Amino acid sequence: MKNFYPYVFILLFSLSLHAQDTKKLTLEDIFQNNTFRMNSVREFNWMNDGNYYTALVKNKKTSASDILKYTTTSGEVADTLVHGKRLIPPGKDGAIAIESYEFSADESKILITTESASIYRRSSAETYYILDRTTNKLTVLDHGNKLSNGTFSPDGSKVAFTRDNNLYYQNLNTGEVIPVTRDGKFNEIINGSSDWVYEEEFSLTKAFSWSFDGSMLAYLRFDESQVPIYHLQKWNGLYPEDYQYKYPKAGENNSVVSAHVYSLTDQKTVTVNTGEDKEQYLARIQWLPSNHTLSLIRINRLQNHLDILHYNSSDATISIAYSEDSQTYIDLVENDYLTYLSDGKSFILSSEKSGFKHLYHYTTEGKLITQLTSGNWPVTVFCGVDESAKRVYFMSAKISPTENHLYFCDLKGKRMEQLSSLPGTHTASFSNDFKFYMSTHSNVDSPPKTTLNQSSGKLIKVLAENETYHDLTKSYGFATTEFFKISLPEQVELNAFMMKPQDFDPSMKYPVLMFVYGGPGSQNVLNRWNSNMWHRYLTQHGYIVVCVDNRGTGGRGRDFEHSTYKNLGKVESADQTASAKIIAKYPYVDSTRIGIWGWSYGGYMSSLCLFTGSDIFKAAIAVAPVTNWKFYDSIYTERYLQKPQDNRQGYEDYSPVTHAAKLQGNFLLIHGTGDDNVHFQNAIELQNALIAANKQFLSFYYPDRDHGIYGGNTRLHLYEMMSNFIFEKL
Repeated sequence: MKNFYPYVFILLFSLSLHAQDTKKLTLEDIFQNNTFRMNSVREFNWMNDGNYYTALVKNKKTSASDILKYTTTSGEVADTLVHGKRLIPPGKDGAIAIESYEFSADESKILITTESASIYRRSSAETYYILDRTTNKLTVLDHGNKLSNGTFSPDGSKVAFTRDNNLYYQNLNTGEVIPVTRDGKFNEIINGSSDWVYEEEFSLTKAFSWSFDGSMLAYLRFDESQVPIYHLQKWNGLYPEDYQYKYPKAGENNSVVSAHVYSLTDQKTVTVNTGEDKEQYLARIQWLPSNHTLSLIRINRLQNHLDILHYNSSDATISIAYSEDSQTYIDLVENDYLTYLSDGKSFILSSEKSGFKHLYHYTTEGKLITQLTSGNWPVTVFCGVDESAKRVYFMSAKISPTENHLYFCDLKGKRMEQLSSLPGTHTASFSNDFKFYMSTHSNVDSPPKTTLNQSSGKLIKVLAENETYHDLTKSYGFATTEFFKISLPEQVELNAFMMKPQDFDPSMKYPVLMFVYGGPGSQNVLNRWNSNMWHRYLTQHGYIVVCVDNRGTGGRGRDFEHSTYKNLGKVESADQTASAKIIAKYPYVDSTRIGIWGWSYGGYMSSLCLFTGSDIFKAAIAVAPVTNWKFYDSIYTERYLQKPQDNRQGYEDYSPVTHAAKLQGNFLLIHGTGDDNVHFQNAIELQNALIAANKQFLSFYYPDRDHGIYGGNTRLHLYEMMSNFIFEKL
């Protein structure tokens, strides 16, 4: 064998010089200076014929945002549809700022959103303007009132919206605003919008739908009068303001939800008979595309039985088109791909009934036509149906749970083809004629790149890329993300990744910080660009960052995900602790300096792991954690734990509050007092338990900040505090 020592010396000398040349990342770079801001395509919309698309682009000369029209086959600008600087409403001095926009079906009008104000996570109130492209006239909707959920009627002559808990529509020809409902009242009755828990857990904000011909509006009505009130104090002014809203905690009263159909012709409303169960959920509402049949998804409170209901508005009859039962639960949001074909005679849905999420084609009478996809891998996203070519497009984790690729299959479920080729994670948004799609791709070595493609997968043009971002990260000397697997004694293999210092020396011992979320159906270990700059910042300070997807996470089928049913926290914390013990034996890991941190469900996990795994974890940070599931909302919590009245041990056995007296290491608890999602009450309860057990810990609260803990200098302050804790305690 040749003497290789000179080569080793040269290599080490080269690395040393390289390490000296690399920049040191600062928290200001990350959270204040926008040094690592990503390029993307804003407000992308396909036009009807597929030959053009539009996007919102900032005009460098005017500093306003314009709506540009692009030719699909070349990706080149064809026209400026809307000059943002010229959008000056009558009687106003300045132009409005376009935040988002939507075309009417015939593209003759544009609904423009501006001056948005957030309500909760997914809801907002904004000012709407209608731009008539024929006359170039700009008109404010509903006299400039703050509205939500603005939606064109199919013929573009009307816009429906919600305001003050009622549903309205405005006739754009006459300007008349017509109330569909009148009984809306804050904290009592909501029409056409959803209550807090539907918005958060069913991702439902707009709870109404136009019929295909615009003659009817179907909507959901939420009677939340019996839902308990939660009080949030807002710390401003001489006396703090008490904000009250309806929040159903696990086991408490939910809103009683009903479905209604309003006829624009005779201005009469009919109540749909959806059953006698007052605790059921009506989680989806839509009209079939070619007839007067209304589709509703009904699911029972324990979320283990689902029905697709079809209501015939002509004779007021209702039928069950599809039913499904589960021994555990049906996660509607994860399986929310109900799509009707244009003739209204069949639909495509997704289900995990085979053990993995797959696509099925049914007639509207409930007869299975075919199972479109099958195998020991899940469909992750349904992209649409090209009816002319008889193709169904979807994303799946067929190659690996850590990757996401684009495929199509035929409507017979026989032919299947992969369209994306580059390793990593892909997205796809198809044109209306399915001849083109926009895709964003990344992997651990390549930052996000957005491209325009033919339906065959052939590249037309790169729309946005981040090569300068990639070069920037190289100049900072960031190490790549390495994937590996952890084998547990229970014959379970977990996916994981590791980030090492750029000048990593295997002969040294490094502290490890584990990052965890770990909640049902979630995934953090994915082959995508790792944009968490704080984790990279820690590696520059000599820490190894590790992430493990425990049992209960997604991408690996129903049995793996549902293994946490009725006992959240048990196997998840066991997996994280067991993984930490395995990692502690790696020759380059300092087994006395292993920590863990997480946010929300991850904060629940990091708390639980520190309290129950004191023999391995030295420190933990919990940001906005659930500390007892009895404090969290009904839909999410009961899906996995059932009601607390029926599963007391499932709520108590793996609550961090229950295990607070076991705290041995260093603990930092952080929460926002204005968190409408995971209430500050969770932090108070855990603090009381730790105080009762005479356990010393650190805590910090952010006044009036919500679950995201942001605004102004907040994120910089937060991560500086967490960094200092890690440097001092781990």
